Amino acid sequence: MKKIIFFDGDGTLWYPKLTKYEKKPDWIYENPKTRVNPKAHLELTPNALETVEELHGGGFVLGILSASPRLPDHANRVLRDKVKYFGLEGFFEEVHATQRYQACKGDYIVEILARRGLPKRNALMIGDNYDWDYNSAQKQGVDAVLIESRYQKEHPKGRRVRRTIAELRDVLNYI
Repeated sequence: MKKIIFFDGDGTLWYPKLTKYEKKPDWIYENPKTRVNPKAHLELTPNALETVEELHGGGFVLGILSASPRLPDHANRVLRDKVKYFGLEGFFEEVHATQRYQACKGDYIVEILARRGLPKRNALMIGDNYDWDYNSAQKQGVDAVLIESRYQKEHPKGRRVRRTIAELRDVLNYI
């Protein structure tokens, strides 16, 4: 049984209001019209709050792992500010901005599991990006679920995604 569930931030818990799952969410941080105050252009993904509430109420430990190009201290402040902005701060015990290399989230997961004394089979990673979320966890031996999107339709040749969900609440079927 899963005991700890990790979520990606952009594209998983929240996404751009204008493009939702149509375009990779990081465009919002580069566009001159949205980069000054990106939070104002983001919204929670469908059923994100209800799903997080249900999982938290079910006794699961919840975490957020979100990649950022910023320096670690600044990146963690920005991520915690988003969590607060969306009213999610009471649900997550682990909130970490990760470095910008594809295996980083998997590395964080292993570190957190070791610190908490949990085996890999008790963890699940949920994300919207094959390389950064799904594959990063899978390479570490941790189960993962990929949210379907228009921008993540194709995966590297020969790679199979075993678990996909249409929206965040569908993860309740996996735990």
